Amino acid sequence: MTVLSTTAVPEHVRGALTRWMTEPAPGLYIGTLSARVRDELWRAVSGSVGPGAAVLAYPDATEQGYTLLTAGERRRAPVDFDGLTLIAIRPEPSMP
Repeated sequence: MTVLSTTAVPEHVRGALTRWMTEPAPGLYIGTLSARVRDELWRAVSGSVGPGAAVLAYPDATEQGYTLLTAGERRRAPVDFDGLTLIAIRPEPSMP
């Protein structure tokens, strides 16, 4: 199963996602996709994310059993640590 979470992506991208995946909550898409369809959808989402953000998780032959991809600016960023994907949380920008 593939899971894709989006924030502030254009309507045409949301429309493309709903052709292939189910949207059980706003901006959250789930589905079973071929690698080719998944990669094409991710290319469309990550290329048009603008000020928004997106996270894609899909099954893969890794130690954790999945791969995690992100696009856009987020406080949480995946970091590879000896083959494991961990999440680093960046500090909030301080106000001058």
